[in-house]
Amino acid sequence: MSVPRFWRKIPQRYNLEGTRCETCGRYFFPPRNLCPTCRREGKIVEHTFKGTGKIVTFTVIRSASDQFAKLTPYVLAIVELEEGPRMTAQIVCSPEEAYIGMPVKAVFRRLGTEGESGVIYYGTKFAPM
Repeated sequence: MSVPRFWRKIPQRYNLEGTRCETCGRYFFPPRNLCPTCRREGKIVEHTFKGTGKIVTFTVIRSASDQFAKLTPYVLAIVELEEGPRMTAQIVCSPEEAYIGMPVKAVFRRLGTEGESGVIYYGTKFAPM
């Protein structure tokens, strides 16, 4: 991803911004320009998600790539946001604490770096409520 594109994506990366179709009421994350249900009749508007949801399913990563090796073991889950969309995210808790249906909230955390002396980038992870 180029640097300009990286910075253009900040609202979605940092604020859980998506879209909503005013015609049928569906929510989308990541944002969409077109509702797959309503097609051209749908009116898409920006929407900022509350950042709360629940774990639908999860796995514990015990063997990771070099970039994430220091984090192991960690929980990677599919989180269903309160408004409906699902997203894959890391859960900030010990593997023993995680369970299906666990209520979670979005938190702002470091995701990684571009090389050893590169840009540090941040984003959304989830923590137990």
